[in-house]
Amino acid sequence: MSRLDTSLESAGAEFLVMGHLLPEGIQAFKAYTNFPGYDIIATNPEKNTSCRIQVKSRWATDFDGGFPIRNFECEFVVRVALNPGYRYRRKKDGGTGRKDPQFYVFPVEVVQAAQKSSGKWSMAFLNRMDNPAQTLANWDLIRTFLAIEDKP
Repeated sequence: MSRLDTSLESAGAEFLVMGHLLPEGIQAFKAYTNFPGYDIIATNPEKNTSCRIQVKSRWATDFDGGFPIRNFECEFVVRVALNPGYRYRRKKDGGTGRKDPQFYVFPVEVVQAAQKSSGKWSMAFLNRMDNPAQTLANWDLIRTFLAIEDKP
């Protein structure tokens, strides 16, 4: 199976993350230059705190739960499952596999502990993490890190 060019989808995932942070009262800015360890900077100007967020997206709904990562110079990794449909196998019911995107918010240490290295790249897998479902859209992890007190 050929490799897809998912650069457009990757950029979209970064904007989706920002689109979830902002209504949560978390100021966020896209890093428009290619910074190797992060894509978004979230801040709390009142407390003078900030954090770097790396966004990792996966296109297919039926992916294996893994995502490549080699740079851990950030405080959080948000794994976005875009879920536009099946790529690797068709379901017998004939469904497309299309569903809403899912956002997993991980402190970088959790991702580092879940990695499996091979060569210069590492893969982090959801099944190597304790209860990844508890991190689904858990923007409070970032809010707490930034010492943002009130949710809007």
